[in-house]
Order: sequence, then C-alpha cells, then structure tokens
Amino acid sequence: MTPERESTRERTPAGATATTRTRARLDQPRPPRRRFLPEYDPEAFGRLSERIARFLGTGRFIVWMTVVIIAWVLWNIFAPRDVRFDNYPFIFLTLMLSLQASYAAPLILLAQNRQDDRDKVNLEQDRKQNERSIADTEYLTREIAALRIGLGEVATRDWIRSELQDLVKELDERGDGHHKHVVFPAERSHGRDVDDR
Repeated sequence: MTPERESTRERTPAGATATTRTRARLDQPRPPRRRFLPEYDPEAFGRLSERIARFLGTGRFIVWMTVVIIAWVLWNIFAPRDVRFDNYPFIFLTLMLSLQASYAAPLILLAQNRQDDRDKVNLEQDRKQNERSIADTEYLTREIAALRIGLGEVATRDWIRSELQDLVKELDERGDGHHKHVVFPAERSHGRDVDDR
C-alpha cells in the first residue's frame, strides 16, 4: 500500500455514523447555550436575601406587619361595602400572609447557609492561625531551651574570679609568700561591680 493511499484512508471517516457526527474541537471554546430561564447574579441575590432575612428578624418588621394587618382588618370591617376588597373570613389576607411566609422561610435558610459558609471559612482560618501560633511557640521554646543549655556552659565573671583566687592561693602556698598580694575587683568594692551590669 502506498503512502498516498494510507493518508487518504486516515482522512476519510469510516462507517455510516462517522460522516454525520461533528467532533468538538478542544482548542476552541464552546458556543454559549441558549438559556430559557432568566440569568441572575447569585452573589447579589444572596446579599439581598441576607438583607431581607435581617429585616425579618427585627422588631420593626413585627410592628409594621401588625400595623398593616390591623389596618387591613379595620378597613374591611368598617369601610363602605363597595370599597372593601377582603370581606370577613379575610381569605385574601390569609393568602398574602401565607405567600409572605413561603418566601420568608427560603430566604432565611439561604441567608443562614451563607452565614454557615462564612463561619466555616473563618473557623478554617482560625485553625490555621492557631497551628501557626503553636508552631511558633514550640520553635521559641526550643530556642530558649538551647540558649539555657548554652548559657550553662559559659564561664561567668564570678566563676573566673573564684578560679583565679584559688590559683593565687595555691601559688602562695607553693611559693615563699614574698610576692605581692593581687587584689581583685571583687575584693576592692563590697558593692556590685559596675562592669557586671
């Protein structure tokens, strides 16, 4: 088989379905699909739901709802018959309150879910901050312990003075005792040495 025939065979699709199927190209973005539902910004809707839920949980909302219900009932009892819009069983008022409750419950749940998500993020950040603080504290504790161990091996002035005094006494005992007595700063001043500060 010649190379020309092989290249033509690879280019032509085989089978009945291969000619009708179009392949999606991965190097190009997909064309936007038609949406039948209206589009909205979920973040803006979430902020609006939180605002409404915050208002529903205030005393102002309860006062305003009570005023509206009392005005509704009084109007439909004492107003002239031709201007009343909801007579005694107040079915329309019941329908409006049910509609308000059916919208209020999901909005409150949505606001609570958003708050829960924020709380989870804050708790995760607090946990990471606590882990960093614990790691820093452990590091500082190890450093302080290393410094204490290192300071335990350092010779202090008092120790050096006492060693020199012992050495002078030993030299006095070995020698004839005619050499000059050495006075150390600790023997000169009974108070604290200025250099020790």
